[in-house]
This record gives sequence, C-alpha cells and structure tokens, in this order.
Amino acid sequence: MSAPPPFPRRLLGPRHWPAWLGVGLVRLVVLLPARWVIALGAAFGALVSPLLGARRKIVARNIELCFPKLDPRRRQVLRREATREMGRMLGEFALGWFASDAKLAQLAVDITGLQHLAAARAAGRGVLLVGGHFSHLELCARLISRQIRIAGMYRRMDSDVFEYMVLRARLAYADTMFDKDQLRATVKYLKHGGTVWYAPDQDMRGKDCVFAPFFGIPASTITATHHLARLSGAVVMPFFHRRTPAGGYALRLEAPLDRFPSRDIVADTTRVNAAIERMVRAAPAQYLWAHKRFKTRPPGAPSVY
Repeated sequence: MSAPPPFPRRLLGPRHWPAWLGVGLVRLVVLLPARWVIALGAAFGALVSPLLGARRKIVARNIELCFPKLDPRRRQVLRREATREMGRMLGEFALGWFASDAKLAQLAVDITGLQHLAAARAAGRGVLLVGGHFSHLELCARLISRQIRIAGMYRRMDSDVFEYMVLRARLAYADTMFDKDQLRATVKYLKHGGTVWYAPDQDMRGKDCVFAPFFGIPASTITATHHLARLSGAVVMPFFHRRTPAGGYALRLEAPLDRFPSRDIVADTTRVNAAIERMVRAAPAQYLWAHKRFKTRPPGAPSVY
C-alpha cells in the first residue's frame, strides 16, 4: 500500500469548511447499515430528481439512443430507475470510501473468474481490468481489492477536501492510485505484474481518441487501453460488476481479450467498447447514463443532445 498523502494545512481555511461539513455528513451516514445507506441514496435521488431537469434529459436521450427498439413505456421506467441509481451511487461511493472492513464483510459478494487473474500472474503478466462507470464502481473496486491487490486510474476531484479524503481512503485498500496523466508510472506498474482497474467509457477529445461504436453509435473513445497493453505487455481483462436483486454484488473477471493489442487501434478500441456494452446490457439501470457519452461527434455529424 502507498503512504497516505500528507495533510495540506491550507485545507483548514474557512472556504473549505462547507466541504468538511459534507465529509462529516457522509461519514455519519456510513455508520448506518449498508442497505440503509443505499436505500437513503435511492430516496434522495428520487427526491431531487425534479430538480435535475438537464440531467434527466441526458439520461432519457442516452437511453433512447442506445435502446431505440425498446417500448417507450419501458424506456420511461428505465429512466426513472437510472435516476434513482444516481442516488444509490452516492451511498455506494460513501461505503466504498469510508465503510469499515467489518461492515463490507456483511455484504453478499460473489466473485467469479479469479482463475484468469491467477493464470496471468503465473505467466508474469500485468493485468488491466477494464470496466465501466456504474453506480457501484467505487464499492466494487474495494470489494475486489479484498481478494486481489489492485491499483486504480482516476481523475482528480474539483473539491480539494474531497480529493484529499477520497485519495486517502482509496490508498487504504489500493496499492496506489494513478492520475489519468501518469501513463508512464502506470506502464511501469503493469510491467512489474501489477493489476490496474480502469474505465475508458466516457466521452473524450484529443489526438489519443478514435471513434468506435458503442451501442452502434460512433463514440469518441480514449485509446489508452491499447497503448497501455502495448507498452506494458499486460493482458486486458473485462471486469463486470452488478448489484443483485437480493442486494448483494456479483463480480466477474472474464478471460483476457485474445490477441490484444493488435496493430489496428480502432479495432482494439471497438473490442473494448463491445465488452463494456455487454456489461451495460446485463444491468442497464445501474449504468451512469447522465454522462454525455456521445457529445463529441464525427466531423460533420449533427449533435445528438
């Protein structure tokens, strides 16, 4: 495990006090039973839904784009459930960050596919666990860390207080956390047989992106999965996770993508998107539909939002 980050004394300033109150509230909520925390999050999501007009429109549009053949009534049901998921996400993030090991041990967790990880490690290969942005991604990263040593890639938070507290919490269970720009350090870690969790399923722009289909729609997708595998020799292993109807969690590591990476960067990125699409279809309501996944369009293509 990496050492916790040093405490910046500037975070004691008055302008950071509201953020500290927020952290305190989250830590108090986490003292409740885990199911209560998630239920409170769902209730909160339903309560504030009327105030999230713009986000609800994005959710509805994404579902319409990705499930065009779905009956309109069923799309409406899926949209409402996805909105509640944004509330559950708050509860599950809080549990992933601040819940005790004893509390997490009470959750029903089923993990399959660990033999694929063992085989990669026996061969001396690093592992890139490729997942998606689901409401429970933070919690499931911590749950899988109870079985295997992992590191993660992340984007810094806007709040300095939450950035400090969350990074400290993550480093309590992860080997280390790599900022999205620390590609060289990530490659080094993978070369030494490390396992990195990574979610490349958000809209990206720039020279390191290509358009690859996601639900049949050209989606601007970062090519880092291809490059990390190419530079480090790591295998790319789809990592599925979903909340079960009984309130537990099912985590599955699939066999590594065969002959990955290839020389075709678009084909490789398409395979990654296809794997994440399969995850979404298995638990569509639990996916983070509030992100404008198709915001960046191919040249000349009209906006879909």
